[in-house]
Amino acid sequence: MNLHYLETADDPLVADYTQLTDTALRRRREPAEGMYIAESSKVLRRAIDAGHRPRSFFLAEKWLEDLRDVIGLFPEVPVFVGTPEVLEAITGFHLHRGAMAAMHRPAPRDPAEVVAGARRVAVLEDIVDHTNVGAIFRSAAAMGMDAVLISPRCADPLYRRSIRVSMGTVFQIPWARLPEWPGGLRVLKEQGFTTAALELTEDAITLDELESRTFGRLALILGTEGAGMLPETLGQVDLKVMIPMRAGVDSLNVAAASAVAFWACRPKVSGIGG
Repeated sequence: MNLHYLETADDPLVADYTQLTDTALRRRREPAEGMYIAESSKVLRRAIDAGHRPRSFFLAEKWLEDLRDVIGLFPEVPVFVGTPEVLEAITGFHLHRGAMAAMHRPAPRDPAEVVAGARRVAVLEDIVDHTNVGAIFRSAAAMGMDAVLISPRCADPLYRRSIRVSMGTVFQIPWARLPEWPGGLRVLKEQGFTTAALELTEDAITLDELESRTFGRLALILGTEGAGMLPETLGQVDLKVMIPMRAGVDSLNVAAASAVAFWACRPKVSGIGG
């Protein structure tokens, strides 16, 4: 085990873990440096199970025994250990979950390759809230979606909060960032997908009606809250879909709406709705 005991917060070896509370900085820095942060032993284990490799481990000493099996898989990788006070001084917050790791960010995947064998795909347009992105990924994995595509301006699924909210399912479900929007939708058209945008428009069909139809390959597109989906996107999709609601409620949070839509349109296979 390649142990390094941290005595002060200014150790240059732990630069990967500094300023973790500065969202604007980290969302620029992490992709540029080819890394991301996996927080908590559960998320860390899921990342490694998915084939991701750590750059280093960062934890309180009491977590060493719990993670000894994982750390032992990478004997050359540095393991930074410190008191809760030193770790908090480095990261900017208290490590309630006790352990984290700086991980090598996997190479971006080709959208066409990601959806090649898929029947159900979630597409996220400009959803910039990391919590919503993580929750959507969790629902997509749970409800049998096969892949996720995200627009160029969408929040990073590998940002620490996105990963944590997803409970590590961002490692489980294949995903890719589209190079352009909404032109990137052509990758779905070329592979025979019906594209359906969740948006309240005058010509929208209900989710019940969408569920009653049979689709070999279906892509559900979710837009950012507030401004709604871009008119250019709506002009390219095959269908617009609304979720019927009781009087006095005109919308759901995008993460909640995604779970409802994914469940309604799930492939009818054993283990997912029967």
